[in-house]
Amino acid sequence: MLDPAYVTAFVASLQHVFSTMMQLPVQIGDPKIKSNPAPSYDVSGIIGMSGDITGNVVISFPIATAERIVSLFTGADVKSDNPDFSDAIGELANMISGNAKGMFAGTRRVTISCPSVVIGGGHIITRPKDIPCIEIPATTDCGNLVLEIAIAHCNSDVSAATQAAVSTAQA
Repeated sequence: MLDPAYVTAFVASLQHVFSTMMQLPVQIGDPKIKSNPAPSYDVSGIIGMSGDITGNVVISFPIATAERIVSLFTGADVKSDNPDFSDAIGELANMISGNAKGMFAGTRRVTISCPSVVIGGGHIITRPKDIPCIEIPATTDCGNLVLEIAIAHCNSDVSAATQAAVSTAQA
C-alpha cells in the first residue's frame, strides 16, 4: 500500500533542495492523477526506484525555466546545449529523490538509480502500467515545474493508496 507520506516527503524534499541549494522558494499546486504518459515539459530528470518501493520520479521543466534554475544551481550561465546542463538536471533529480528516500519511515529497503535526463519536446516516460502517477505542479520565481511521482510498494493495492496520497497532499 502506498503511504501518502511518500508524496509529502517528495514535496518537502523539492522545497528543501531548492531553498537550500538555490535560495529559491517553491510554491506547490494541487496534486492530481496524471493520465498522459508525456511529461509536462521539455526537460525531464528521471530517477528509478527499486526494492521495497518501485517506480520512478520525474522532475519536468520548460527549457527556459530549467536554464534559469541550472544557472542558479551552478552559479554560471548554462544553456541547454551545454553538457553540464543535463548533469545539473540529473543532480537535482538525484538530490530530491535521495532526500525524499531518507524521509521514508521505517526500515524500507529502497535503491535509487543514477539519474537520466531527456531534453526535447514530445518525449514519453514509460512507467509500470499498474502504478498511477501523481502530478504535482510547482511554481518558482524562475518559472513552473512539475514533480511526477509513480511509486508503489511491491505487491500493493495501488489504486486506493494513490487516491489517499493525492487527498493527503491536497490537505
